[in-house]
Amino acid sequence: MRKRQALMRKRIINVIKKEWRITFSSMNSVLFVILLPVILTLQTLLCIYLAMRFAGAQALIKTILGKGMENWLAAFPALQELPLIERFQVFFFSQFPFYLLLIPALIAMSLATFSIIEEKQTRTLEPLLVTPVRTWELLLGKSLAGAILALFMSWFCAGIFLIATMWMGSANLLESVWNAQWLISLFLLVPLVSLLSFLLGLIASSKAHDAKSAQNIALVIVLPVLAIIGVQLTGFLVFTPARLLILSIVVGMVSLLVLRVAVRLFQRESIVVAWR
Repeated sequence: MRKRQALMRKRIINVIKKEWRITFSSMNSVLFVILLPVILTLQTLLCIYLAMRFAGAQALIKTILGKGMENWLAAFPALQELPLIERFQVFFFSQFPFYLLLIPALIAMSLATFSIIEEKQTRTLEPLLVTPVRTWELLLGKSLAGAILALFMSWFCAGIFLIATMWMGSANLLESVWNAQWLISLFLLVPLVSLLSFLLGLIASSKAHDAKSAQNIALVIVLPVLAIIGVQLTGFLVFTPARLLILSIVVGMVSLLVLRVAVRLFQRESIVVAWR
């Protein structure tokens, strides 16, 4: 049993290493993985700065964001004691853990959707398919390879954002922002969404006949993340720590289901024959 598990881990690790070699051999892929998350983070910080600097709290309170903040504060009554300007700052900064979910989703749209389709076209997938590696090990290894990179960049960008929070806000602002929501999102939800995003991307890549079709199919990865951000900002649904835990459990269960579906859809024998 232990020998079998060791061989299984070795096969998965070998797939991960192979994927990393391919990714880091392309400067375009490296720049995309590094620059996209940083640009997304800086863009978010700039939007918050411009909104607070030029619109102001009194103007924002009259918009849909004001209603969203009121509903959000109802879930966190302790923050109602803060001045209006700081309430908006905490409200905006507390949304960033959900923006972080865009990082693995967007990276998956690029790396995962090109993964199998590109290997089909270059005929580098066939030698791998005739090895003893199992289908689920292959798909899990490919997904983990991308998810680990996306997770690392998500944590790096979270660090940038927290440093900017201390610079843009008051001394006690970081204490209000760095809460259970951040911890659950960073260390539970983001890893699970990263894995799920790459699994969905691999399904799109395995069923499509070209990269453009794969990316069109993979748009489904981004839409739920945008929906989560939208319901948070408008206050339609506030993700408290308890709700985030429930959401994380659901995402984890969906990831297992998607892996099973991906294994069923990935017909390795037909790929070897059809793409010769």
